[in-house]
Amino acid sequence: MLYIEDVMAYEVLDSRGNPTLKTQVTLSDGSVGKAIVPSGASTGSKEALELRDKDDRFFGKGVLKAISNVNESIAENIIGLDAFNQTQLDESLRELDGTKNYSNLGANATLGVSMANARAVAKSLNIPLYRYLGGANASILPVPMCNIINGGAHANNNVDFQEFMIMPYGFTSFKEALRSVCEIYAVLKGELASLGHSTALGDEGGFAPNLANNTEPLDLLMTCIKKAGYEKQIKLALDVASTELFKDGKYHLENKSLSSDELIDRYVELCAKYPIVSIEDGLAENDYEGWIKLTQKLGDKIQLVGDDLFVTNEEILRDGISKKMANAVLIKPNQIGTITQTMKTVRLAQRNNYKCIMSHRSGESEDDFIADFAVALNTGQIKTGALARGERTAKYNRLLEIELENDEYLGEKL
Repeated sequence: MLYIEDVMAYEVLDSRGNPTLKTQVTLSDGSVGKAIVPSGASTGSKEALELRDKDDRFFGKGVLKAISNVNESIAENIIGLDAFNQTQLDESLRELDGTKNYSNLGANATLGVSMANARAVAKSLNIPLYRYLGGANASILPVPMCNIINGGAHANNNVDFQEFMIMPYGFTSFKEALRSVCEIYAVLKGELASLGHSTALGDEGGFAPNLANNTEPLDLLMTCIKKAGYEKQIKLALDVASTELFKDGKYHLENKSLSSDELIDRYVELCAKYPIVSIEDGLAENDYEGWIKLTQKLGDKIQLVGDDLFVTNEEILRDGISKKMANAVLIKPNQIGTITQTMKTVRLAQRNNYKCIMSHRSGESEDDFIADFAVALNTGQIKTGALARGERTAKYNRLLEIELENDEYLGEKL
């Protein structure tokens, strides 16, 4: 049996300069796996708990408590476990914590251990991480959803919608699909500069200009797509992050207060005018009646993604499926706490014909785990930011490596 011989964690920095955990698992054959846990800014209220110190260090954002949990109680309980049995490891972490949302150990502590163990086993077997986690079924390179204009909680500007994304279609290779969005990104930078806008970047590497409303970014993107010569091969996607806009029963954007019905009508208008194929968090996480109406209106036309709505939680997703809310789920491992729980959520979605999008967080690192994870689970789509900043390009570059190893690109059809 290959067993877990040692576990440790220590503080490192994420892409916003905040502390996070780097966890290391050593196996009995000397194989070592390491993982860095990301952190979100726009978070759903039902996400698993990210344990922060809340003291004087780093304005309370230190993670020494979570690190102590890894180095002491978690290590004490998992050293000696079968490293190949990821399910047993992850269940042990859940039982040790004893809560639904990891409020004792911290989901950042448990996820770091879970990820590092999977990586250590893959190294021991001398196979890629995606092959270990996905087996022979790992065969689909994901379509990138590239966030090239940032707004909302990810940028210091006056744009309400959080992400304006472009998605490539009809390409025969991942590298060519990626080239198209890189070229559009470059054209967008020049266009913004020529219009006198800032080309400063938001948290996820997209540009963060001050624009008049939430349609001006869409018009800009359409102009740049045409200038780059990809008019027939690029679609648009939005992450509204509308929970951030919801207060006192209304959605507050563009100096207006809108009801759920009025906001849904706004989306219908936008989809009629622009080639939008996906809207994420179009309504607030607790606006269940609105979500049902939105799905009835647009669910057979475009992808409606639940992020704050589902928080990668199998139980919450099952309830949403029964109520016919949305038709896709965003997958963020740190919302739920372990690799096994993440995989269960993906499988539930896929069994019920809900699309899955593997996703980064706004506070990221050079760790490229989710690139392999997206291929392992055949999610078909991935969100990992713009074509800038090393913590974002690390994931794209890993997918380019995976393509070289497999010499194929299938992608997802919406």
